[in-house]
Amino acid sequence: MNKKWKLLAEIFFTFFKIGPVTFGGGYAMIPLIEKEVVTKKKWMQTNDITDVVALAGSAPGAMAINSATFVGYRIAGVSGAIAAMIGILLPTFLIVVGLSIFYLYFNDNPKIEAAFHGIGPAVVALICLAAYKLAPTAIIDKTTLVIASIAVLLLFFLHIHPVVMILGGIAAGICLVKIRTWLGYKTKLDGLKQKVG
Repeated sequence: MNKKWKLLAEIFFTFFKIGPVTFGGGYAMIPLIEKEVVTKKKWMQTNDITDVVALAGSAPGAMAINSATFVGYRIAGVSGAIAAMIGILLPTFLIVVGLSIFYLYFNDNPKIEAAFHGIGPAVVALICLAAYKLAPTAIIDKTTLVIASIAVLLLFFLHIHPVVMILGGIAAGICLVKIRTWLGYKTKLDGLKQKVG
């Protein structure tokens, strides 16, 4: 029992640490989650993080909370999900309350405005890093490269809603695997694990 509580405390403090330094929301936190959960703690593999991001992005709710909850669940079940969710929520909640009070008094301060101008590009860099790190585990063959390219073009030019894109990706994946099977080609659905392992 002591071991379980120790693991839950570790999960809580891992996400408690990630929450306050992740400006820009869920996608900006992916590199930090990967660093803590995959590299440092070795609780999961990189391809597992890719699955978590896909699920968290397609589920309703905030990306950060969904990601933390899914990761916590994968590590320690329901209690791990609760520990991760509270860990990610608590510092962010306290910071937002503090910033709200602070903003009321200092919103016209040029230094505060300058700080927000600096945070924006940093968030873009974090999201780009997340995309760069996830790409090798998500784009594993020509088919997935074509799906990713079409998705980027549709999002960029037609401004299709992300939920529609996720549902389209699910449908495209199922259809393409069935077509490949019908044509007699084998589809390596375990390609991610082979690449990482």
